[in-house]
Amino acid sequence: MINSHYLIVMLLMGLLFAAPYSQAHQQKSAISTISFNPRTHNIEIMHRFRMHDAEHAVKRIFGKDADIIKSTKTKDQFSNYVNSHFSMYTNDTLLNLITIGYENDGQYFWVYQETTEPPALDNLNIRHNALREIWPSQVNIINVEGKGELQTLIFNDSVESLEIKF
Repeated sequence: MINSHYLIVMLLMGLLFAAPYSQAHQQKSAISTISFNPRTHNIEIMHRFRMHDAEHAVKRIFGKDADIIKSTKTKDQFSNYVNSHFSMYTNDTLLNLITIGYENDGQYFWVYQETTEPPALDNLNIRHNALREIWPSQVNIINVEGKGELQTLIFNDSVESLEIKF
C-alpha cells in the first residue's frame, strides 16, 4: 500500500513540473509592421497575433463562446478590437486608419490597416495597447520600414505611446 503522504508529495511535484507547460503556447506578444508604400503613397499596417494567444484573448474579451477559428463574428470583433487599440498621430493630428481586413493563416491571426501618407511626414506618435489590459506582460513590437532605416518600437510594462522620427 502506498503512503498517502508520498502520493500527495508526488502529485504536488507533478503539478509543479507541469505548470510551466500549461501556458507553453501562450507567448503574450504581437508583432506589427508599418510599411511606407512608395507606389501608392500609403502607410500599410500589418498586425500579427499568435493564434493561440488570440484564442485565449477573445474568450476573455468577448466571452467563453467566442471562437476566432470558426466564427466570422468573433473574427470581426477581434479585428475591430485591434483597430481600436492602435493609433498613429503626426504633429498631434490623428491619422485616419482604414481597416483593410484580417486573415487566419493557422498559426497567426493578421489584421490589416492603411492610411494615406501625409505630406512632409517627419514623425509618428504610435499607441498599440492591444491585449495589454488583459495581460500586463503582453509585449507589442512594431517594425517601421520603408522610410529610412528600419526602426523598432517596443510596447511593454506601462509604455502607452512611443514616437518615431524620420
